[in-house]
Amino acid sequence: MNLSSRPVAIVTGGARGIGAAMSTRLAADGHAVIINYAARREDADRLAERIRATGGDAIAVQADVSDPAAMRTLFDAAEARHGAIDVLVNNAGVLDLDPIADYSDDRFDRIVAINLKGSFNGMREAARRLRDGGRIINVSSSVLPLRLETYAPYAATKAAVEAMTTVLSRELRGRSITVNAIAPGPTATDLFLDGKSPELIERMAKMNPLERLGTPDDIAAVVSFLAGPEGGWINGQVVRANGGMA
Repeated sequence: MNLSSRPVAIVTGGARGIGAAMSTRLAADGHAVIINYAARREDADRLAERIRATGGDAIAVQADVSDPAAMRTLFDAAEARHGAIDVLVNNAGVLDLDPIADYSDDRFDRIVAINLKGSFNGMREAARRLRDGGRIINVSSSVLPLRLETYAPYAATKAAVEAMTTVLSRELRGRSITVNAIAPGPTATDLFLDGKSPELIERMAKMNPLERLGTPDDIAAVVSFLAGPEGGWINGQVVRANGGMA
């Protein structure tokens, strides 16, 4: 396979919500996009078709990010199609909330496997396989400084992702690969809105001084900057994209 004339980006969890906005924006920026999905193949295929219909380059590839072998297969698919990989956006994750006293072992193991081990699997493959000058962008959360009840396991996984982000940025010294994290605040996606009353949504929107929820496009714009040439001097950082919430 000849090397792609476009930079190549993998977006895990790239078929819906914020991930879909990231995939769409990176394609519009000129990246060939590998849209990873876990189970919802129809969503991923539709998004890839929409991107191709506007002149972009996108395919959907299934992989469970918590499985190291599956993550290797995802990177293999990108290399087989394009010859190299330039960007990884570690976006796949789950939100599962309850007080610590009520959290079962199975639920804890699942959130750690996807949010933490999945991000680690992606970082490890990217560290081994990205071209020099590449970008690794992890997804954290702006809930970390808030210390909200019921968020402990979720926040713990994201705190670990932020720690690995800084460490990996130093481990890749000499390759001109940047490693950063983006930490969205409350963002208007189906996942966020589901099960919340209008009053709660309004209260969370007012937590930041801009007095609105973020949009998936707000978050995708920051990813676009970090993945592009103008973001090349940002490294080992966590960008809290939350309207000034915290």
